[in-house]
Amino acid sequence: MTKHFLKSLIILITVLAIQACSDPAETVSGKSPATETKPVETNAIEKKAIETKPTTVAVPKVLESFNVGREVFVRSLAFNKNNNSLWVSSSTGVLEISLSDRQLLNTFTREHGLANEYVFAIYVDSKGYTWFGTNAGGASRYKDGNWDVYFPMHGLADYWVYSFIEQKNGPLWIGTWAGANTVDLETMQFKTYLKELINEWVYGLDIDSQDRVWFGTEGGISMYDGKTWSEWSHKDGVGAANIENLPFSANTGLGTRTRHDLSVVQQGAETYNPSYVFSILVDERDDSVWAGTWGGGVSRYDGKQWKNYTTADGLAGNIVYSIAQDINGILWFGTNKGLSRFDGESWITYNQTTGLLENNVYAIAALPSGEIWVGTKHGVTRLGQ
Repeated sequence: MTKHFLKSLIILITVLAIQACSDPAETVSGKSPATETKPVETNAIEKKAIETKPTTVAVPKVLESFNVGREVFVRSLAFNKNNNSLWVSSSTGVLEISLSDRQLLNTFTREHGLANEYVFAIYVDSKGYTWFGTNAGGASRYKDGNWDVYFPMHGLADYWVYSFIEQKNGPLWIGTWAGANTVDLETMQFKTYLKELINEWVYGLDIDSQDRVWFGTEGGISMYDGKTWSEWSHKDGVGAANIENLPFSANTGLGTRTRHDLSVVQQGAETYNPSYVFSILVDERDDSVWAGTWGGGVSRYDGKQWKNYTTADGLAGNIVYSIAQDINGILWFGTNKGLSRFDGESWITYNQTTGLLENNVYAIAALPSGEIWVGTKHGVTRLGQ
């Protein structure tokens, strides 16, 4: 199975890697499956955190990593339950892998229907369509070999698309650099929300059990309950204090149309903007909201107040690109210094020393099987038992 998947990624290099180097694919074997709940890596940190009782489950190990090119960024991972596959998007295109036999099902570039190969977001909607949010190419939609592309002329708020989420009975929400859209999946009519948001640069989206929509933006967090809007920023408690005295960055390299690569440094140093929320997730256990900030760690909202967690608590890095929750309720955070696993009590860090291809973790997919897939610069890594 590993050989099949490795072959698939080699095909991706050949077809897609516009900037990829010729480094051979690597396989990094993890240790044998563990059953203990205590951290086993040498860089693991145990810290007391929230009062949520930790779930006693086996700690996943790094099983294998696949290098797809030194200059290729894996930006998004999405599980497709309709055919048990995994979508992998990168800075050079998209592929779909069967999780049953690791065979390559689809490879998509501009030639196949994408408006742009640089794909930042993937989402499979309730009707079985797969949506792709691109860098300057709008949104593309795919199903059964057919493509639709949506630009501002069709009602899309912007050409830069970062996230998707669907409410229980619709509509589909789209996060862009010029506000958020709703899309009626029956009529395909778009509506744009801009002035209602705390900031127009929308990166993260999620839905809570009350069907409220949460938005992570460059200026803080917004929430829409269907009637009214609420908002929070650093002054309300989002993002930890700048204890490392990092230089402040107003837009962390993503504030203009002319530059688009995710940069964590400014003149050689990490930057800080605690209101900048790049990722957001609603905890399925209690509806608490987790927000990944730029330099201020990860923040948790319990419905009343925000509490922040940083490297001082056990988080791998204070710039948090991605958040996921696995089948056991355990939280995973992709940061600029590795991947963090948090069971409510203990933290475990995975990084290059424990098998990741690179420390900047841009994407996480927590699969129903219990496996955790991680997207970084250079490629993807699979964690499991």
